[in-house]
Amino acid sequence: MTLEQDIALLSTVPLFAELATDHLRLIAFSATRLELPAGRVLFRGDSKALSGFVVMSGEIEMSVGHGETLKQLGVYGPGTLLGEVALFIETRRPATATAAGDALVIEIDRTLMRRILTEYPDVAARMHTRIADQLMETVHELGGLEARLDSGPDAAGNR
Repeated sequence: MTLEQDIALLSTVPLFAELATDHLRLIAFSATRLELPAGRVLFRGDSKALSGFVVMSGEIEMSVGHGETLKQLGVYGPGTLLGEVALFIETRRPATATAAGDALVIEIDRTLMRRILTEYPDVAARMHTRIADQLMETVHELGGLEARLDSGPDAAGNR
C-alpha cells in the first residue's frame, strides 16, 4: 500500500474520520507496518497494551481462552481499529488477536497519539467529543439491556 492508500484507509476509521489529511499523513508515516502471516498472534489477552492497531488488509480474529475453551469473539477486517483505549491510557489486552489469513496492520503507539493531541489541540477536542459520544451511546445501550432484563421473562419463558 502507498502512503496515500494508507491515509485513505485511516480516514475510514471512526476515531480518525474527522482528522485533516495532514494529521492522517503523520499517523500513516509514523506508524509501524506489520505483515502477519496466517496464524501469527498480534497480541495476547491480558498482555500490557501500549498501542492500537489498524487492520489495513486481511482479517484479525479476536478470541479468549485456549484449547477446548477457545471462544471466538469476532473477525475484523480493513479499517478496524483494535485497542483504541490503549492509544490514550495504560491498559491490558482483553483478548488475543490472531491473523485469520495473511494480514497487514499498522501499529500506532501511545507516544504518537500524545504527540498529535499535544501539538494539535483541535484534534484532541474532536477525539474527546467522539469518545464521549461513543461512551454515552454504550451507556444508553446498557440501560436498554437492563430494562429488558428487569422486565422478566417473555411469553416463551425467555428473559
